[in-house]
Amino acid sequence: MLTGVPLFLLQLVVILASAVLLGRLASRLGQPAIVGELAAGVLLGPAVLGQLAPGWAQWLPRPGSGALIDAVAQLGLLLLVGLTAAELDLGRLREQAGTLARVSAWALLLPLVLGAAAGFVVPAALLGPAADRVTFAAYLGVALSVTAIPVISRTLSDLRLLGHRVGQITLASGACQDSVAWILLAVVGAMATSGAGPETIGMPLLWLAVMLLAALVLRPLARRVLSVADPAPAMTMSAVVIITGALAAHLAGLEPVVGAFVAGLVAGAAKGAGARHLAGLRTAVIAVLAPVFLAFAGLHLDLAALAEPVVALTAAGLLALAVAGKLAGGYIGARTSGMPPWESFAIGAGLNSRGLIEIIVATVGLRLGILTPAAYSIVVLIAVATSLLAPPLLRAAFKRAPEQNGERHGRGASERDHPDLHRPGHR
Repeated sequence: MLTGVPLFLLQLVVILASAVLLGRLASRLGQPAIVGELAAGVLLGPAVLGQLAPGWAQWLPRPGSGALIDAVAQLGLLLLVGLTAAELDLGRLREQAGTLARVSAWALLLPLVLGAAAGFVVPAALLGPAADRVTFAAYLGVALSVTAIPVISRTLSDLRLLGHRVGQITLASGACQDSVAWILLAVVGAMATSGAGPETIGMPLLWLAVMLLAALVLRPLARRVLSVADPAPAMTMSAVVIITGALAAHLAGLEPVVGAFVAGLVAGAAKGAGARHLAGLRTAVIAVLAPVFLAFAGLHLDLAALAEPVVALTAAGLLALAVAGKLAGGYIGARTSGMPPWESFAIGAGLNSRGLIEIIVATVGLRLGILTPAAYSIVVLIAVATSLLAPPLLRAAFKRAPEQNGERHGRGASERDHPDLHRPGHR
């Protein structure tokens, strides 16, 4: 039996190769890559390989075992979150403040309230060992309110909607919502670890405010340090900034992913060559570390629990609330901003993608003891299902878009205003 470094290398090869192969297969079938990468973890886990070849399955890491591969997955998680924050265009958020405020508020608060309300009626058996009803309800509200910027961006790009105002507002609104969601996740994490008292919640919020202020102060310095022509220092320093932010958050009693997100705002200050190098780092993380994280997350999935009637009904109900909450929230926010009905529906459809961000939130919930394995599987199911639903919903919303855009812009409208309705979206 292999142990130590040889076992780690075997695990890394098997998990990474399986995740990449199945992710590519999912993309070829017009599905998000995360579906295939999660499926790799499921196939390698106790649900499939554990039943077919128990001896071989013992070589693969189990969640919570402290295996080296777990550390690699966590590194990928932190860099993904940080690089997602680094892509936020703070200037654009300020320019579209009015519309963004309405769309973001409705699309965040409606699913947040629906999720929190559902948390009080979900069967008690789905509550993790560290969660009371209030903590679980708060967590479920956050889980249903997040939006996956990477999934939205790729879906809009594949449908050629990034240049359309729907794409611009959807991405910017998703960024606003996720920024608030990370703050709320910090509060929920404090509630799970220290209770729901004013002091236990107030101190993490104070530290979070300090970190955000430090991020704003450090952005000009980071712009000079990271905007260099040499790719190696720029990429290395960006990773150091993100990991340092995660460490600072952990020491302050916050979730490391929250610190990684705040530090990503600092790393995102890079301009010119530095910004291109940051994109190169993101490509490397997406290509290598993200599949490891997603496949490792798939090892947590309890498919047997999803077959139980109570769990299946709960999953169906929460999925319906998640989809309806984002659709209605995005639609109402856009309509109150004066946008046409079909564009309003498209914004709600785009914001429904939860993908990678939801899986990160699910991983945090399981690690903190807020979720049971069955509840974790429900949240991951919502992440996958909403990512699958977003492209067809967007195509349905834009079936009349060329006609509408032609009326609005005339025959000389730019190609970017005419979406390609037939290209599939993935990651």
